[in-house]
Amino acid sequence: MDRKAWVMRALEALRFATFQEIQRYLDEEGEPFSKKELLDTLKALAEEGRLEEKEGTYRLVPKKGSREAFDKLFG
Repeated sequence: MDRKAWVMRALEALRFATFQEIQRYLDEEGEPFSKKELLDTLKALAEEGRLEEKEGTYRLVPKKGSREAFDKLFG
């Protein structure tokens, strides 16, 4: 897996997490990132719209596809 996939996996497991919690999870999984690597990856994922950051806490952006499909079928 690449860096982005590892960070996404960590956030899927943790739901809401701070930088330190994500770093701890990755260390426990055997994928130690430097602070710069992790910060760069978190920033890149936020710019892509795949995660949100608020007051130092990161979370995955809720998926919208199922709601759109429901609206098309019954809306």
